[in-house]
Amino acid sequence: MFASAVAGSLIGPKPVMAVARELIELQRDVTSILQGQKDMQTQLTQDHTVQKTLIEQSSDTVNKLNTTMSSLQKSVQDVQANSGTRLDTMSTQVQGLSDNLEEIKSRLGKVNQQLVDLQNSVQSIDARLAGGNPVGTPPSASGPAAKPAADNSHPPADTLYSNGLSDIQTGKNDLARSEFQDYLKYYGDTELASNAQFYLGEIAYSQRQYKQAVAEYDKVLINYPKSFKLAPARYKKGMALIELTEKNAGVKELREVVKRYPGTEEERRARAKLKELGVAVTASTR
Repeated sequence: MFASAVAGSLIGPKPVMAVARELIELQRDVTSILQGQKDMQTQLTQDHTVQKTLIEQSSDTVNKLNTTMSSLQKSVQDVQANSGTRLDTMSTQVQGLSDNLEEIKSRLGKVNQQLVDLQNSVQSIDARLAGGNPVGTPPSASGPAAKPAADNSHPPADTLYSNGLSDIQTGKNDLARSEFQDYLKYYGDTELASNAQFYLGEIAYSQRQYKQAVAEYDKVLINYPKSFKLAPARYKKGMALIELTEKNAGVKELREVVKRYPGTEEERRARAKLKELGVAVTASTR
């Protein structure tokens, strides 16, 4: 009976104290797990907040960078535009100086001719004195006819041209246009007429009137086939066509510059522009 009682105590239900202790330990474990879960959730929330803050900061940085890049790009475009305008202005001024030299040479030629005429007059007077005719004796009816009186209703050619050059170099384009138009009206058959026509194209180009500029440059090419302004007129015509988004026509003109005027400044600039446009200097033969 004693043995049975011992065996029964071994296989029978646990004492109440043991069960209570296990329940306490189990409750402690559950509490620990819940606390760990709570701590993990808190950490995840903090991590999410940190990540959100980092994303917002990154977004702000990207936006600021985009704004900076846009501003920088605009600045670069402005610099390029201003550089192009300054180059065009410098080119016009250089051409103006060149034309001033041509004008000076033309005037020297006229002075030389006047000296020759004066010398001939002196020789004629000497001959009359030697022949016994009074100096004031009018020529005979068979002699040369008297020249008609000069037309003084408009400024002299030299004055009009010089004023036009001066005004275009100082930015008085409207006044220069009027002066060059008057020059062509009254002196359209002189040596500097093609220059005046070219500068009408330059004025229109500088005022972004590209269609008008093309028409003015065309007059140089058509009306003055021996002008030394042919190369710059064709080059600027090509540039004006490109500004009008007529790329094919503009490229054709630039290629003509390279073909017709090798070794000139216009040829160099035409090659550079064709390279910038990404097209070949010469047209394909295919």
